[in-house]
Amino acid sequence: MTQVSDSALRRALARARDGKALDRTEAAVLLQARDEHLDTLLEHASRVRDANGRNGVITYSRKVFIPLTRLCRDRCGYCTFATAPGKLPAAFLSPDEVLEIARQGAAMGCKEALFTLGDRPEDRWHQARSWLDAHGYDDTLSYVRAMAIRVLEETGLLPHLNPGVLSWRDFQRLKPVAPSMGMMLETTSRRLFEEKGQPHYGSPDKDPAVRLRVLEDAGRSNVPFTTGILIGIGETIEDRAESIFAMRRVAREYGGIQEVIVQNFRAKQDTAMRGLPDASLQELAATIAVTRLVLGPKMHVQAPPNLVDDEYALMIRAGIDDWGGVSPLTPDHVNPERPWPHIDELAARTAAAGFELKERLTIYPEYVLAGEPWLDPRLFAHVSALADPATGLAREDAPLVGRPWQEPDGGFEAAGRTELHVEVDTSGRTNDRRDDFDDVYGDWEALRDRLPGGGPSSSDAQEAPAGAVGAPGAGVMGDVAEALRQAERDPAGLTDAQAVALLGADGEALEELARLADHLRREVVGDDVTFVVNRNINFTNVCYTGCRFCAFAQRRTDADAYTLSLDQVADRAQEGWEAGATEVCMQGGIHPDLPGTAYFDIARAVKARTPDMHVHAFSPMEVINGASRTNLSVEDWLVAAKEAGVDSLPGTAAEILDDDVRWVLTKGKLPAKEWIEVITTAHRVGIPTTSTMMYGHVDTHLHWVRHIRLIREIQERTGGFSEFVLLPFVHHSAPIYLAGIARPGPTARENRAVHALARILLHGAIDNIQCSWVKLRDDLCRQVLRGGVNDLGGTLMEETISRMAGSENGSYKTISEIGEMVAAAGRPLRQRTTEYGTPSAERLAASAASDGVCRSVRRPLPVV
Repeated sequence: MTQVSDSALRRALARARDGKALDRTEAAVLLQARDEHLDTLLEHASRVRDANGRNGVITYSRKVFIPLTRLCRDRCGYCTFATAPGKLPAAFLSPDEVLEIARQGAAMGCKEALFTLGDRPEDRWHQARSWLDAHGYDDTLSYVRAMAIRVLEETGLLPHLNPGVLSWRDFQRLKPVAPSMGMMLETTSRRLFEEKGQPHYGSPDKDPAVRLRVLEDAGRSNVPFTTGILIGIGETIEDRAESIFAMRRVAREYGGIQEVIVQNFRAKQDTAMRGLPDASLQELAATIAVTRLVLGPKMHVQAPPNLVDDEYALMIRAGIDDWGGVSPLTPDHVNPERPWPHIDELAARTAAAGFELKERLTIYPEYVLAGEPWLDPRLFAHVSALADPATGLAREDAPLVGRPWQEPDGGFEAAGRTELHVEVDTSGRTNDRRDDFDDVYGDWEALRDRLPGGGPSSSDAQEAPAGAVGAPGAGVMGDVAEALRQAERDPAGLTDAQAVALLGADGEALEELARLADHLRREVVGDDVTFVVNRNINFTNVCYTGCRFCAFAQRRTDADAYTLSLDQVADRAQEGWEAGATEVCMQGGIHPDLPGTAYFDIARAVKARTPDMHVHAFSPMEVINGASRTNLSVEDWLVAAKEAGVDSLPGTAAEILDDDVRWVLTKGKLPAKEWIEVITTAHRVGIPTTSTMMYGHVDTHLHWVRHIRLIREIQERTGGFSEFVLLPFVHHSAPIYLAGIARPGPTARENRAVHALARILLHGAIDNIQCSWVKLRDDLCRQVLRGGVNDLGGTLMEETISRMAGSENGSYKTISEIGEMVAAAGRPLRQRTTEYGTPSAERLAASAASDGVCRSVRRPLPVV
């Protein structure tokens, strides 16, 4: 430990006293406070804790500890929990053993079932793999999920899952079966992970970057999450401060960290670190106090009571407000030499320090009271049975009774503003933003820190190379001229720098870029401008994913929220068919009440009413949602969707396929690799898709180039994309724009350049380049039609998503209106099918009679 001067301590303590924000350096100084300086530090930390109106209450959770497996693929130098298969009677506890522990706990009044286990033991131990195979589980997490459901149904205990490192998709699978989850961050020190002989060396799941990503994914998935640090394992004071600030960053940005545990290292026999000294209790108290000061009054801070000897009062003075889980039945399997205190003793010790001990649930009161999106509807009944509705704390006298856990039954009751698809063009949306705007998307200021410039960006300003853009009428100059020559010689051979230069083209350079793209278009698909007569059906807009660009999503209680019944979906498909449609395009919000099989029901309902309609439905986000809720693999879910009647998928939810952009643009949407997996799996099982890019928000030109290149790479592997659709960001009511973070969409010049560049970069891979008339003005559509675009999408009949965001181009276009737009471009218009074939004579006649739009959605003509 580096020595810190008395004056430095006094300065840092003065800032803490005055309520000023500490930086990492000041936190590191305060971590070294001892004796009288420590007393002063604890006084300041106690004051911060008490500022949140806790009314002298310290909480705990009455739990049982279920060590589902003690096998682990990691090799931590201080761990006595993980062991080898030969030392265990079986690789996993059996279901009967799990339920026996849970039942005994329920009989003793416990309400939490803490599932603790090693990280993915099947990756290291063949015995674990064999046990899972023999019992019919794909992996350890499948068994965790199954046992959590059994505990809920047969005992009423609430599972808290500690299965180690989880992916974003793992959270989707496990959230419906557990009100909370957890994983200790432990430390952000890379030295302890990378250097041989250090405690985390050789343990893949102890990579600090991986563990921070888990914390972020928990927040993105709206999972109340427990984390914390382990002190005294060889980290430096600076490492410790950095770890505290890393947790604060995630807590601010996502709001999902429900508590932070500050745990002191205790040396154990039979471990590599048995000879190291324990972290002192003064050191623990200083760390708790600094954690409290940095994380603020709202955060719950915990110290395990079985690791503090008799210094309960010291930890309370340091700023804790929780003792964690305490079991009257099972030992602490991680620290077996340290028995839990009796709950009566803990209450007495707490009372002696002037506080009252109260029982909470595994999910903290704030999240109980908030409900959605933090608590999955499938767990509402289980949690409500044990929670005090006024405080969110545990009802100590609540009976422990198993309750059914099941997917929502149907969920297709018509509800809310079901005529929004028509009214959005007349009366419009009720408000420009949701009532929970300030918190549902995470902390806006923390989000701003992710942006390079700390605010709205301009792609033009960030990416146009100096001297590369020709002024209007000045001719082709510099890097743009060379890039144009390269594009003419070998369109697919452009470098990233050349492609970015072309996105900066203006004046004569932009005209030359458009001419080149249009030449390639004519060479590949001819002069026809194609469109499809289709009907959009957005079956619900209830969604809690937290996409910051989306103005469509609503809470179920919002004035503009709605959900269609299956009959209403089928009615709209039939209306579309009668108007000559050959396709329905169906997407909706991630409604928490809809079961994973709901998507199959929707497809079947459409096919039952209109057997020959092409069902183009369900984005990759919806696919992941369906697969997670049904506990199917993506491939199995897609095969089932195909059997239910899904003919193709929209390649939406792509936005920009770069997670650095995605995690600013959306709180909880699927990561880029998950989008890619859904799309490539769909192609493999014979389901074609479109591909898309939404651009002009918090991205740069280089992001656009890399996105388009990735689309090409996928197409060269699978051949499953029918078209590439460019979707400029519509800003007017988009939350991320209203918060001052995104810019107001791409400029007209950028729109022309990127449509042309898409044609060039995708030449030889994707033939059809589509513009969105919903998002572009008619005159801009005509311009991009002269710059590489050959398709205008569909008549749509209803388009609610962009209209809710503030698009001013209407929610449908008749065939006549499309024809007028195309006529000015001097190109022939051709109606197509989804697959770019020619509709039957009967379909052409029906669409001609309706002008491509069903009567129910047409705007009434003004009375003259």
